[in-house]
Amino acid sequence: MRSTVLFGSLALAGVVAVVGCTSMQSGPPGMSFFVTSVNPGKGGDLGGLEGADRHCQTLASAAGAGNRTWHAYLSTQAPALDSPAFVNARDRIGTGPWQNAKGVVVARSVEDLHSANNNISKDTALDEMGRPVNDRSKQPNKHDILTGSRPDGTAFPGGPVGGVPFPDMTCGNWTKSTPDGAAMVGHFDRGGPINQPWATSWNSSHPTIGCSMDRVRPTGGDGLLYCFAVK
Repeated sequence: MRSTVLFGSLALAGVVAVVGCTSMQSGPPGMSFFVTSVNPGKGGDLGGLEGADRHCQTLASAAGAGNRTWHAYLSTQAPALDSPAFVNARDRIGTGPWQNAKGVVVARSVEDLHSANNNISKDTALDEMGRPVNDRSKQPNKHDILTGSRPDGTAFPGGPVGGVPFPDMTCGNWTKSTPDGAAMVGHFDRGGPINQPWATSWNSSHPTIGCSMDRVRPTGGDGLLYCFAVK
């Protein structure tokens, strides 16, 4: 009888140990912000906003944080200047606060995120596994992050302006992987060739020179995205 009890206790302890190990390996439960470790594979063609969100969700799930709803920080342009059919990146990421895989808060609200007080930097903009992303000082440089957004997190105009087509800033609303087109990027490491606001912006620094991976990389990127937990 005593040996049976002892065996049962050991078995229970083993189950607890396994559950404990599983919990420890389940990823960063408090993570609500990360930079993607990879592009889906087609440069600026992310499968639209839906495909980009799915990419964020997939990576978060692989890291153990798939119990949250994840959206990519991306804007889209409207087909015409007077059309309301645009999406602002700032409107699709929830209300915050957001923290990285190490528990460091990068912003407490949407307004905070788009202010000079936000805490996005090369030390805090980690990928979904909590690893640093190659900044401007590393090779290959991956500091360009696709956003398609203006500094305040809003979309660029779409359609012709004064009879002249407004430049593509979203790789055809994230459906193009061709050498033409462009997408606005930000610098997660807040570094650039000169110390000017545009060069150090986390979300609106300069456009790519095309939408294929071969045209996204020359300016210092790898087609990466910012992902935020909406809830």
